[in-house]
Amino acid sequence: MGLLSKLTSKVTPQKKAGDDVLLLHGLMLMAGADGVIEQREIDTLRQFWSTMPEFQGKDFDDTLDQANKVVAHYGNLKESIKALADIESEAVRKKLFVLAADMAMSSGDVDETEDEMLESMQRLLNIDDDTATKCLEVLSIKYAQ
Repeated sequence: MGLLSKLTSKVTPQKKAGDDVLLLHGLMLMAGADGVIEQREIDTLRQFWSTMPEFQGKDFDDTLDQANKVVAHYGNLKESIKALADIESEAVRKKLFVLAADMAMSSGDVDETEDEMLESMQRLLNIDDDTATKCLEVLSIKYAQ
């Protein structure tokens, strides 16, 4: 936290990130869960971006800058996952869970960090076990070889 934010944080209300910013933030968290964001993950993220109504008419770089402010607010990437609990729309919560799982499974090999990230997301997004299981079953069919 910088000097100005230390001095003004108690008097200046922080603008709360919108669901669209938190959705992108969550997708970036999953893309970087293993510590590296690979080109295919960036490509997948951009494909999601181009088809989702939450992002229609919005600038990717601007929204990404706002998502990075979420990380800065929490001090680091790992802690910033807590921000996902602020997503107001239940539909966006479910959408983020599905897309995060899709991103993790698209590589064909879900590693432990991605699995832990998805479990944390499930808890923070209030996705019940039955819904999570159904999503993962459908994605398993999608990525079956």
